Amino acid sequence: MSLLDTLIPKARAANRTIVLAEGNDPRVMQAAASIARQGIARVIVLATPAEAQAAATGVSFQGLPVTVLDYPHSPDLERLAQAFYELRKQKGITLEQAREGMKDRLYFGDMMVRLGLADGLVAGSIASTPDMVRAAFQCVGTSPGIKTGSSFFVMELKSPTPSGDQVLFYADCGVNPNPTAEQLVDIAISTVYSHKALLGGQARIAMLSFSTHGSAKHPLVDKMIQATELTRARIAELGLNAVVDGELQLDAAIVPAIAAKKCPGSPVKGAANILIFPDLQAGNICYKTTERLGGAIAYGPVLQGLGKPVNDLSRGCSVEDIVGVAAITVCQAVG
Repeated sequence: MSLLDTLIPKARAANRTIVLAEGNDPRVMQAAASIARQGIARVIVLATPAEAQAAATGVSFQGLPVTVLDYPHSPDLERLAQAFYELRKQKGITLEQAREGMKDRLYFGDMMVRLGLADGLVAGSIASTPDMVRAAFQCVGTSPGIKTGSSFFVMELKSPTPSGDQVLFYADCGVNPNPTAEQLVDIAISTVYSHKALLGGQARIAMLSFSTHGSAKHPLVDKMIQATELTRARIAELGLNAVVDGELQLDAAIVPAIAAKKCPGSPVKGAANILIFPDLQAGNICYKTTERLGGAIAYGPVLQGLGKPVNDLSRGCSVEDIVGVAAITVCQAVG
């Protein structure tokens, strides 16, 4: 059974509404119809009439729970602008600037999510990841107890790991270039919550490095050791169904036989299902290597640590990718 075969029934049962912000993209219009047709969610697509006419050629929403919203002329625009002004006025924004900001489809959609007019947002087929992240953090903000927003990829592997896992979570592969030990804790804890929302079961976290349990000495290794200790304490404090170990090399993290030799006392036991990378370079390189050379399907980057789900797409995404991220978004909204 594929990952989407697991997530789509869960999304259907949730009966939620998502915003697809980029209704000026034909792929988004096609995905909106597919999402609604499969019962994954009700869909609000942000598009002016001219955009909708150009992008929805050959797409029919008849009988489907899809609303195409002419957002620059929405009756909710003033309400969203007022809310954004209240949220950002201490940063120096004026009400007029807030009104102007709501003409940006990302900010308009994110404020819809913040105010409960929708349960989550998916965009990024046109917008860049920095634009997506900026709008999400300014409008939605981070979850209680989380200071650092981050991202993860759900990697559906072509072949299971030696410990039998078909799906791995990689974090952070899209947002934080060089996280501190404290930021890595937020990334790890957010990924535990993401794993719980999508798959459930015990989260087994490996804090990755080029060293395993002291096999090398370096400040980069020290960062992962500290992050492991802090994450372990935070897991205990929050009572999460998770174990963590580090610093670990990749083979010690996902191969039980290697773990038995390199780190026999590891609570992860070579069966990690969450891989936390020391920096963005390592995470980004590894997810693309797993995808392009290993034949894995990569869903993401999925944003996490936010108060409500807002998710990014690759600009090279397919219609099927958008549908998959929409299903993930709904499952995040359920928690």
